[in-house]
Amino acid sequence: MVNSGGPKKKGGTGSSDGGGKRGFYLILAVVLIAGIATLSYLAIRPAKQAVFAMDSTVVLVPNQGHVIGSDSAPVEVVEFADFECPACGNFATLTEPDVRTRLVNTGRIRYRFMDFPLDGHRNTLSAHLAAWCASEQGKFWEMHDVIFQNQDRWSGYATSRPDGVLSGLAQQIGLNRQQYDSCVSSRKHLGQVRSNYDEGMRRGVGSTPTFFIGTKKVATVISYDEFKRYVDEAVSQARTTTAPAGTKSGAKTP
Repeated sequence: MVNSGGPKKKGGTGSSDGGGKRGFYLILAVVLIAGIATLSYLAIRPAKQAVFAMDSTVVLVPNQGHVIGSDSAPVEVVEFADFECPACGNFATLTEPDVRTRLVNTGRIRYRFMDFPLDGHRNTLSAHLAAWCASEQGKFWEMHDVIFQNQDRWSGYATSRPDGVLSGLAQQIGLNRQQYDSCVSSRKHLGQVRSNYDEGMRRGVGSTPTFFIGTKKVATVISYDEFKRYVDEAVSQARTTTAPAGTKSGAKTP
């Protein structure tokens, strides 16, 4: 009887350990499945509409952005961008130089930059105001370029005090430092930034960069070849729309 009871006790203990292990692995499996489900949801859920919390009492001014290129260009390209957005930085440093050289400087397009600071980019407003203050001294595009080129130095991932870095960049491009610093500290261009942001919201912008090339909305980063294809389509459409009466479709116009 003793021998018979011994194995039963041992068997009971082994059964308990096995049940514990099975329970542990079951819990682990549930956690993993829940984690995968959460990641899948985050990957496919619709992007949250961009919202930037700025003082609602700010006096707005007519939105205008910053323009480069000829007023007689057949097509205007409007970019809504966030200075702290990595994708915007990618476009500005890799693709935009070709866009300016081949399309803006040749008179094919006029290019307009519009502020669209995104919620969650804690230093972006400082950069937008810095660019506007540079525009007071006629150097918006120079500041635009160095801001994007040095995004890793002043962005929220790099520092909690971006103004010092941005001020150094302003000096680097030859701005009057005293005038620039006074402009930034006054936040005098906040109303303009807010107006441009509101214009983007009115147009349905929800991410950056978003381009309006003629009448086409392109809400993603694109290569130069893709950009040019959209421009060619817009130019063709513009010429068709403005063709003199009696001009055959497809005929060349001056």
